[in-house]
Amino acid sequence: MSTGTHQAPPRRRDGWLGDRLLTLYGTLVLLFLFLPIVVVVPMSFSDASSLTFPPTGFSLRWYDSFFQDPRWLAAMRTSLLVALLSSLLALLLGSVAAYGLARGRFRGRNLVDANFMAPMIVPPVITAVALYIVFARVGLLGTLPGLVLGHTVLGVPYVVLIMSVAIRSFDVRIEQVSLTLGASWFTMFRRVLLPNLLPSAFAAWIFAFITSFDEVIITLFVGGAHNTIPKRMFNELVLQINPTITAIATLLIAFSLVLLVLFALLMRRAELIGRKTG
Repeated sequence: MSTGTHQAPPRRRDGWLGDRLLTLYGTLVLLFLFLPIVVVVPMSFSDASSLTFPPTGFSLRWYDSFFQDPRWLAAMRTSLLVALLSSLLALLLGSVAAYGLARGRFRGRNLVDANFMAPMIVPPVITAVALYIVFARVGLLGTLPGLVLGHTVLGVPYVVLIMSVAIRSFDVRIEQVSLTLGASWFTMFRRVLLPNLLPSAFAAWIFAFITSFDEVIITLFVGGAHNTIPKRMFNELVLQINPTITAIATLLIAFSLVLLVLFALLMRRAELIGRKTG
């Protein structure tokens, strides 16, 4: 005779063990990925004249060396300028392309979509060689505009990927209602679509900015005399092991972490907006 209560079956021990092993595996992978950071950050505060781990003493000499060297500061300014310009250009081009791919119904749309994703799949050195050949023919090789365009090529796929998801999650019927009520496409875009896509657009811009700021291969091929932080770090490692690089690497890690946290918060907000309008 039933008592009206239902007891859940006991969890199998092999399932519990599998969950624990998966958790342990994931933790070990994260520790492996963080191992370079664990080594680099303490070395950046070392008082030794060479790379030493663990550090023998505490000092800010390598941070002072970075901020007192005009060559490093010039490379930082170039990195910020190129990353800012290329990420904004990638955001503009990628957002327009994402809207066309998300809302368009034309033959070959999947092929065009795959073409936008190509820079994420093709090895960067192949893209760099292709850009080198093209820029050499059109006179952009070794110029700042050429470097910005080269970094834009890498940033556009990330913008297209993020903005396509955001646009597809936004109910197209809201756009259609706005247009049927007499709003022009530009008015609909400015007052209806854009406010809802701003978190995703800002997140896409951050991703494009980080991609450009950390890029070294394309910069080596098409940058000419223009030095960015990653390019100068690479050249310094070729010539000598300068402990100043550990301080720069620590600053870049902190900068990237802040941007990634901001990216995650924006994507969370974009997801909440998508649920409300979906």
